[in-house]
Amino acid sequence: MTIAIAGAAAGIGREAVNQALDKGHTVIALSTNVSGIARRPGLTIIQGSAANISDLKKVMVRSDALLITVGTKKKKNTTLFSEIARALVAAADEVQYTKPVLIITGFGAGESASYLGFFMKMVIRLFLRDQYLDKTVMEQIITASHLQWGIVRPGMLTNAPLSGHYGIFTALEPQMKVGKISRADVAEYLLKEAVLQENLGKKVTLT
Repeated sequence: MTIAIAGAAAGIGREAVNQALDKGHTVIALSTNVSGIARRPGLTIIQGSAANISDLKKVMVRSDALLITVGTKKKKNTTLFSEIARALVAAADEVQYTKPVLIITGFGAGESASYLGFFMKMVIRLFLRDQYLDKTVMEQIITASHLQWGIVRPGMLTNAPLSGHYGIFTALEPQMKVGKISRADVAEYLLKEAVLQENLGKKVTLT
């Protein structure tokens, strides 16, 4: 299987690249900064942006699934996520892309904000408000599109190693407990879903 990963140089994306290659997949890595991506057999590296229609088309036409794992250190006035969403829809329309597109947002985006615990509610309100507002717009654009989408909302991300043990919620539930999860575990879920395609059209919470 050929899996394209946008945001491949760091975090969840880098974990997904390495795990996918270890599993024998072919990987197309898209990133604005490719210097941190180690060259390996089965890996094609493309310097570009997930917010650029032309760059997305390059990876879409060659892939069986697309993972969007892009993050940003910009905390104020960011529109990166909604820009990516609009570019995804436009690029998919142009190349008639019907393969799975799995997109990382975060628990606290969209209607999941009402289910946040007090601590995370304050963290987002004080430090990440603009990011999560834009992630909410991203989700709205994606879910209104014709993409074969899956929205993935992890809890608080850590750099802990892969455990293979985490909760998967396909619906929001009263008093649900959403805590930490490693980037490696999120990457594992993305790769499994790319293959099995069990939760397309759903907003999945990982914890």
